[in-house]
Amino acid sequence: MACGQCSSGSCGSISSLVPGCSSGGCASGGCNKMNSFDWLSGMSFGKPQYKVVEVKFKGGRKEYFINKHEIELHTGDFVVCEMASGHHIGHVSLQGELVRLQLLKKGIHDTSELRVIHRLATEKDLEKHTQAINRDLPTMYRTREICKELKMNLKLSEVEFQSDNSKATFYYSADDRVDFRELIKMLAAEFKVRIEMRQISLRQEAGRLGGIGSCGRELCCSTWLTDFKAIPTAAARYQNLSLNPAKLSGQCGRLKCCLNYELETYIDAIKGIPTVDRPLKTEKGNAALQKTDIFRRIMWFSYPEETNWYPIPCSQVAEIQKMNAEGKKPVGLENLMELTEVPETKISAINTDLERLDKKYKKKKKKPAAAPKAAQAPARPEMKSRPEKQQPSSRPQQPGRQEPGKPRPERAPENQARNPENKEAGNRESENKNKKRRSKFRKPANGGEGPKS
Repeated sequence: MACGQCSSGSCGSISSLVPGCSSGGCASGGCNKMNSFDWLSGMSFGKPQYKVVEVKFKGGRKEYFINKHEIELHTGDFVVCEMASGHHIGHVSLQGELVRLQLLKKGIHDTSELRVIHRLATEKDLEKHTQAINRDLPTMYRTREICKELKMNLKLSEVEFQSDNSKATFYYSADDRVDFRELIKMLAAEFKVRIEMRQISLRQEAGRLGGIGSCGRELCCSTWLTDFKAIPTAAARYQNLSLNPAKLSGQCGRLKCCLNYELETYIDAIKGIPTVDRPLKTEKGNAALQKTDIFRRIMWFSYPEETNWYPIPCSQVAEIQKMNAEGKKPVGLENLMELTEVPETKISAINTDLERLDKKYKKKKKKPAAAPKAAQAPARPEMKSRPEKQQPSSRPQQPGRQEPGKPRPERAPENQARNPENKEAGNRESENKNKKRRSKFRKPANGGEGPKS
């Protein structure tokens, strides 16, 4: 997500009328890093345009300059700006009345001390600017090797060369104070430029590098958030969040900045909820607090020997606490659950199309269960009931044949058992037949040759 070699060109690596816009007509200024939309650009206030212009440089860094020479500027134009030593190239990100509001927000009242915009950047200026940007990564890698050789406990996150190649700014973060005097001497001898070491916090480092948060959107610190406030762990407790460092910490390793966004709303909602310092005393036993729903104003209690949680409104919890203070005990929490019935909320119609698809595929998957073979057996005579509807044939029925549609008569038990004498006679006949068959295929006694004539 770093802006050094991005394809949008907002860092200055690509020269175009409006970086990041194929049509050339948007007012976004390219990259989405610390971007501002000029919603007052098409409005005229009957007075000359404000001369102060906001210019953005690499990494989303913004500074304000005076358009002293009254150059006709548009959002996205590359301009050559005055610096403390030399000049630097950035692109116009905002101008007009919104710049006046930004200065009031940042407490800048005296605009006479601001630096000046010299001119629009030419092709030669942009070529030098591109060469300066191409030096950033090799310089950063080489500086990290030097820091390892000197065994310095710092983390170098980014390097920015000035467009005239006269100065290089090194952004680093460190937990303790670092003595980098020896490092500056080595870097000045290595790169032949003026060296400036600038320490930044971990949140500022994450904002410069950019990335995607756990919510699926770009980091707030790299898109719009500029004021980093202290975030205590109490912010997570007020919102009933589990104190899991893996879930509460962002990419910078600190607590997420978004924990402060809804903190005031939770603090206002907690005012009417009673504080439960000790378990509620009932005749059934002591009930301990398990969970609190701040916006529905319901508190869940449970007994130590049970796994069921009983939801009770906050007003009734306050009444039970008063009863316990007077030495009284309610019967139990089961009787209070009837008053806590919450009407079921209707599901919004946002995902109804997904539910329809699910129902559609569920209906297709359901198939009628196959009937067992025992149940299919009596259904066969029904299939053969068609010949009854046909006209009676003129052919006489055979005496031993059964009429269609009538059940077969059961065999008598005397017919089922065979006579043992007939069985022995049949076995003798079969043995005689087998002997005759074997005699045909026996070999003759004279060595396999047939009887001599």
